[in-house]
Amino acid sequence: MLPSRSRLSVLVFLAPALLVYGLAVLAPIIQSLILSFYEWDGITDRSFVGLDNYRRMLTDDPIFWRAFVNALVYLAVCLVFQLGLALFVANLLSYAGRGKEVAKVLYLLPAIISTVAIAFLFQKIYSAEPAGLINQLLDAVGLDALSRPWLSDVDTVLIAVSAPEGWRFTGLYMLILYAAILAVPKELEEAARLDGASTWQVFWQIRFPYIRPVWVTTMIMAATYSLRGFDIPYLLTNGGPGQASELMTTYMFKTAFRSTEFGYASTISVFIVAECIVAVGLILLLLRRRQEA
Repeated sequence: MLPSRSRLSVLVFLAPALLVYGLAVLAPIIQSLILSFYEWDGITDRSFVGLDNYRRMLTDDPIFWRAFVNALVYLAVCLVFQLGLALFVANLLSYAGRGKEVAKVLYLLPAIISTVAIAFLFQKIYSAEPAGLINQLLDAVGLDALSRPWLSDVDTVLIAVSAPEGWRFTGLYMLILYAAILAVPKELEEAARLDGASTWQVFWQIRFPYIRPVWVTTMIMAATYSLRGFDIPYLLTNGGPGQASELMTTYMFKTAFRSTEFGYASTISVFIVAECIVAVGLILLLLRRRQEA
């Protein structure tokens, strides 16, 4: 137990951060929760409708469920990039010699580039006419039959809008995981190699168990950020064609600011918050079960 003076000091230093967090995060969530029980167009008086917005969302809105499924696919693609590729690159860099500092900077650059610039870049990469980078590469290797308008094809658009978000933060999570790998005791790895362990065995039996807490933290960050992803998909396709790339965040935005159904949009936002909480709970539950096993 901390002495009373120490506890008071901790509270004094935490109070400003907690106040800002409460005003910037908790207050809007509570306001959205309250507004979700109303019908409101932003101008006239609010009308209390109880759970009607939730009933409509869960039973009478096929676009919402399409957006929900799209959001899960979007999440899966982002996690493959941000966790799988980031872990692979971080582990690879730990064996690199010269040039790894430059590589780390280059991998981190997308995380600090403007979202609008990234969307514009990938519009050019995916372009069909004139041919973008992907279609040019396919033509160069004789696979021109696979060329297509990636952002206009309903079969490819969802993956196409998910990849930039995954690519954008791969470098950030790579640096976090790389720092965790550097903290692994070298004597453990050297002892394993003397016992004949392969590079894969060293990674899977020593490195990964040691960095698992950091891995779980990055997984929670990546999952919650991906479920709240909005800007790049909205700038690239605005949810189209049709609802092929509609996410819950883009659907919420259009419901609020195009249809002016702020009460229903608040209901969708509450669902997004709940979804993030469930995702974090599932990750922690799976980690606990693995540790118990």
